[in-house]
Amino acid sequence: MRAWAVHAPAPVASGPLRRADRDVPSPGPGELLVRVLACGVCRTDLHVVEGDLPVHLPGVTPGHEIVGEVVEAGAGALHAAGDRVGVAWLRGTCGACRFCRRGAENLCPYSVYTGWDAHGGYAEYALAVDAYTYALPPELDDVRAAPLLCAGIIGYRALRRADLPPGGRLGIWGFGGSAHLAAQIAIAEGADVHVFTRSPAARELARSLGASWAGDSFDASPDPLDSAIIFAPAGGLVPAALERLDRGGTLAIAGIHLSDVPSLEYQRHLFQERQVRSVTANTRADGEEFLRLAARLDVAVTTHPYPLDEADRALADLATDHFTGAAVLVP
Repeated sequence: MRAWAVHAPAPVASGPLRRADRDVPSPGPGELLVRVLACGVCRTDLHVVEGDLPVHLPGVTPGHEIVGEVVEAGAGALHAAGDRVGVAWLRGTCGACRFCRRGAENLCPYSVYTGWDAHGGYAEYALAVDAYTYALPPELDDVRAAPLLCAGIIGYRALRRADLPPGGRLGIWGFGGSAHLAAQIAIAEGADVHVFTRSPAARELARSLGASWAGDSFDASPDPLDSAIIFAPAGGLVPAALERLDRGGTLAIAGIHLSDVPSLEYQRHLFQERQVRSVTANTRADGEEFLRLAARLDVAVTTHPYPLDEADRALADLATDHFTGAAVLVP
């Protein structure tokens, strides 16, 4: 089968992602072999390819926003051939540690991930763990559903971690695949959304989706914010976001990787009960809740399809902010 593999992590412009010819794998107990119908291109894939995340599986095939059709089911799997499923970042947890037992499986120290610990969806076929796949609402077509499986789910978790009060003001830094989905949920729930991004095209998209204000990353906010989310992997935005929070405000940092955060001044950035929270993966419950909500609200997904054979170009375009929204590979 056609696939892509990380030859050696390096800047994407140097060509670390290379074509590979692999045998179609066979599912083991509790696994599914899925034919990839669409696979979103996520910034986490870029971190895997460029080495911001340490190598877990040499030569890994990236991709963890997979919409696929089950071709073969291993023993004990609940899905069957012909089912359409979503395969996301979280591939498995131990189920027994204190985090799993309390419902925080995203913090499991033994968790494994699609496209990092196991081959992902930049290929014609992929293996998935049946218990960690999602049933997809029929209202969501393949290309539209793909970005929801990580960008959407993580954005949703970040929104909840930001502790936005009803009718509150939410600031969003960075406005790519994840942010443009989280913003729509927040707006549908009555939030006043302010978007901070260096991209004029992204600012235009934000306004078209209902943001009340959009400006540059370091512009002054027209009003103090109750909550904020940083989606861009830039630690330099942390002080800027904290400065714009009102008393008691919460900043959630949504990325798996962040550049160094500059020094913070207690009085200026943290006093009056401002707080910072990180976001680590998601639970399956997050994913199930978000997918139902996205279908019910008819969330608009801005997508840019690329052929599977141009996965390297899709990642390079993501790295240079060539598009707004989300790229999707279509085999």
